[in-house]
Amino acid sequence: MRKREVLERSTTPDGKLLELAIEGGHYVIRVANALLMSSGAFGSEQHMAVIAREVLGERRAPRILIGGLGMGGTLRAVLDNFGSDAQVTVAELLPESIQYARTHLAALAGHALDDPRVELYEGDVREPITRGGWDAILLDVDNGPSALTADSNASLYSPAGTARLRRALAPDGVLVVWSVSPDTRYEARLRAGGLDTKIVRARARATKGAIHTLFVARPRRTKQ
Repeated sequence: MRKREVLERSTTPDGKLLELAIEGGHYVIRVANALLMSSGAFGSEQHMAVIAREVLGERRAPRILIGGLGMGGTLRAVLDNFGSDAQVTVAELLPESIQYARTHLAALAGHALDDPRVELYEGDVREPITRGGWDAILLDVDNGPSALTADSNASLYSPAGTARLRRALAPDGVLVVWSVSPDTRYEARLRAGGLDTKIVRARARATKGAIHTLFVARPRRTKQ
């Protein structure tokens, strides 16, 4: 059995144990001993950026909001998929995650937080959501609609949270929501909230591993 090395240990706002460790040659973050993310399984998070780029195309100076810094995989993919005029805000609730991204995990994401296109918002993603006018919102918070890290995250996926996201999007913008598993109730909630929604399955790794769910939602156009 390979040795497990704990690099950092603290608690979440809800008092749950939060750990950054090296396991099997990969960085992992665990909450209450449950695996939250691994550096060996970035594929589905990176695919969120690919989808946003396909939808937005060559849009000039796109404004992109990322909810959840994590290990920086989504942020790195956004920077790699969009040009030098992109305006990217990444919101992270946990100070520990920001600390990890600037220290242990900095090279893993290619020092993404140092990119001049990036604004880091330390706090609840709800605040930058309310700024509105986002061309893309990539929401990768907790395990998706089933909150794990902080109970308060569940409200992001509630009917009120869905309405807030809908209002925050540009008329031709796109919302991409990451989830560890399918969730038919959340899919229905997006549609009921005025968002045309499709489901994309994305692998955690290129050719194997878990298959995650991406909800891709766009504001429904009003018929003239």
